[in-house]
Amino acid sequence: MNKPDRKTVKNAGLQLLSEGKTIRIKAHGYSMYPCIKPGSLIIIEPVSLKGKPVPGEILAIATENGIIIHRLTRIVEKNNKRMYIARGDSNSFADSPVNIEKIAGRVVGAETTGENSIPANISINTRPNYVLNRLRVIGLHLWKKAWQ
Repeated sequence: MNKPDRKTVKNAGLQLLSEGKTIRIKAHGYSMYPCIKPGSLIIIEPVSLKGKPVPGEILAIATENGIIIHRLTRIVEKNNKRMYIARGDSNSFADSPVNIEKIAGRVVGAETTGENSIPANISINTRPNYVLNRLRVIGLHLWKKAWQ
């Protein structure tokens, strides 16, 4: 998908979530591996439906380039504002803190596809094994490269 198309899809998804609607998007990338694998269809509902997010939940966060799906790791107070810090389960580092307005929704389900028939595990997890997950992703990329 080219950049203008991606922006249109992102804006449509964010608009639907802001209107209280649930959306489904296809997962890309390995930042949430092995919890969510590329190709999974992720079900996102507006964050307002179930109250404020809690650490361990998987959130949809609006960014300049789209929507990222990462796990909330902690909530901090900064300059009298509540800030939310998320991180992909296989990422080396946490994301920059965001305010609640940037949290578009929470992942409440996932569906398998022909591209990925393994169900996603969207359960609350406050202690992902970041190092092991990162090593798995590196191993997968090396394996795929060797067999191409």
